[in-house]
Amino acid sequence: MGNFRAAPLLRLAATTPDRYALGMTRALLFDMDGTLIHSDPLHIEVFRAFYAERGRAIDTEYFLKHIHGGSNAEIFGRDFPGEDAKALGDEKEALFRARLPERMAPTPGTHALLDRAKAEGWPVAVVTNAPRLNAEAMLRTLGLADRIETLVIGDECARSKPDPTPYRVAMERVGIAPHHAIAFEDSPSGLRSARSAGAKVVGVRSSLPHDRLVEAGAHLSVADFTDPQIEALLRD
Repeated sequence: MGNFRAAPLLRLAATTPDRYALGMTRALLFDMDGTLIHSDPLHIEVFRAFYAERGRAIDTEYFLKHIHGGSNAEIFGRDFPGEDAKALGDEKEALFRARLPERMAPTPGTHALLDRAKAEGWPVAVVTNAPRLNAEAMLRTLGLADRIETLVIGDECARSKPDPTPYRVAMERVGIAPHHAIAFEDSPSGLRSARSAGAKVVGVRSSLPHDRLVEAGAHLSVADFTDPQIEALLRD
């Protein structure tokens, strides 16, 4: 699999090296769950079973409103106060990985978009609140492990999404200024993070409708990466 590099733990300086002068005019930054992989149904299944074992019933609406895009520290610290949020998160994520299929197709248009980035010399990064073990497992499931060299994990940064730090870390790592970065996100938490970091933000309608994505910070929304709006954005 790809040679993933851990994200730095300190907050970045305000200035970021920019490859624009070298002809590097874009960077593509992808969220993982719900963006590169349609994993929300599996997460909902696992969360419902996990909460049911602890005497709590949750539904899809609760997931989308209170869990979607959040970090485990935030989710379990809020919903199970007094318990070890990290231990609960580790248990839940192990259940997710156990149920993750060996192979899944990425969001339509992913390979073509990555091919375009490679041909243009644009750096690509994945920026996710998923734990590293999950992120690497999903990249293997998608067949993308060798195509993504920069992997930024929210919990390995000073702050995770919705704070802008993970996207600032990604911009630093690939050497691009915010106004040359395009971020693809599906959750309000991720959209706020990318928008606050200064990226152009594309909402992916895997679970939420256009209005919810725009309300959370998306400049535009797409069903997948085959949408012609993306090509127009890349040429802008």
